[in-house]
Amino acid sequence: MLFLPVFLLTILGFTGTHATPLAATGQMNHVERDAGLNAFLAILLANMPAINGPLTEVTSLITAFDKVLGTLTGAKDTRNELGGPCKEWTVIFARGTAESGNVGVLVGPPLFDALGDKFGSSTLTIQGVKNYSASVEGYLAGGDPAGSSEMARQIEAAKSQCPDTKLIASGYSQGCQIVHNAVSKLQASTARWISSVLLFGDPMKGQPLANVPSSRVFTSCHAGDDICNDGLFIGPAHLTYADNVTAAANFAATCV
Repeated sequence: MLFLPVFLLTILGFTGTHATPLAATGQMNHVERDAGLNAFLAILLANMPAINGPLTEVTSLITAFDKVLGTLTGAKDTRNELGGPCKEWTVIFARGTAESGNVGVLVGPPLFDALGDKFGSSTLTIQGVKNYSASVEGYLAGGDPAGSSEMARQIEAAKSQCPDTKLIASGYSQGCQIVHNAVSKLQASTARWISSVLLFGDPMKGQPLANVPSSRVFTSCHAGDDICNDGLFIGPAHLTYADNVTAAANFAATCV
């Protein structure tokens, strides 16, 4: 069984005079691997100092955070299942800025778990957006152009290969920009074919998606999340969207 040791804070650079003390009980020295990613994230964030700074200054921390969480939870940051057997549900996910792999760790894996709990993991095809750098420059440009085009291509491929699948297009942070941009590149009939869109920490909050009814769009934006105001500051409010994945899965179930 794998545990989260206190020295994780040192790995992430959270030591020194600005560190937040551990919980008053002193019992949060580790988290069991099988506690579930949602609980793991909640406990971890509750016991580390707030990440609060410009996106341009915290990207390396986000990347390190993803990698450590992936190691400790067993979460896969890369999923490439498009092109395999057709399944009832297909999820195409765009990760956030500076996240690892092609689905990241902060939102993608817990969302897939929530969808698996709702529909059965064997019914899901999961694909991360490839050819997408998830760089700060892409975010500042309104979403990486190459990633946006690639997501549109992947959605079109899913429709062509598995026309009866229910397609969920989803993204986190800059990944939401990618979703907006990708949908705008689709033929109207393809956009209308999308079963649901699930957005977390959307910098383009409130902007409609071309040819996708608003009734099929789930958007989660936390109070105090500057990214949801198209801002540049990253704080705890932007890092805790794993708390909303069950609500998103429940929403997707209503869009059939």
